[in-house]
Amino acid sequence: MGIVSSVHRLPASTSEEEVLGLLRQLNADPAVHGILVQLPLPPQIRKEFVLESLDPAKDVDGFHPANMGRLLAGNPTFVPCTPLGIMVLLEQYGLPITGKRAVVVGRSTLVGKPLAILLLAAHATVTLAHSKTADLPAVCREAEILVAAVGRPRLITAEMVREGAVVVDVGINRLPDGKLVGDVDFNAVRQKASAISPVPGGVGPMTVAMLLHNTVNAAKQVGKQ
Repeated sequence: MGIVSSVHRLPASTSEEEVLGLLRQLNADPAVHGILVQLPLPPQIRKEFVLESLDPAKDVDGFHPANMGRLLAGNPTFVPCTPLGIMVLLEQYGLPITGKRAVVVGRSTLVGKPLAILLLAAHATVTLAHSKTADLPAVCREAEILVAAVGRPRLITAEMVREGAVVVDVGINRLPDGKLVGDVDFNAVRQKASAISPVPGGVGPMTVAMLLHNTVNAAKQVGKQ
């Protein structure tokens, strides 16, 4: 892509102030157009405080409260990469969203909540389900678009999927034998779904592509200022 990438690898013992100091340097550096903080962070560092310390104009992950707020208001600047990748994936395969009943299983601020907003903006009727949802299988069976983003291997079984549903698997879980699987029982659910994303190789590459997309857009915005 022609993007110059610099990795700042800090020891796990790094203090919060040291991380914030590095962020201040990167925020002020005109040669840096995008900053990504790799999560999770060590326990002595407050994730929310660090993310809020990013320059929103360089927040290519889309996690800064200002960028989350713009997304909610319908005027997004940087959209979190995984939800954006899912929307592009549906679009590129010509899978309609308008008027569809979508269920997102998982309410994280990284995937579930922003994806629900994007699906609403695309005129889907959205249910945001989670671990406390009563009768989760029944809720999932209502979905014409079902997105699994909870981090539990093969949680979504064929019995939870409506015939002909579009299924997007965000989860990536490593089993004791080292095998990577998603949140969906892929081999069983593929027999019922009209379209299904694999793990690995589905949403993951889209997330990376959207990070590059956001970074290029961040660089373009500097030229307009």
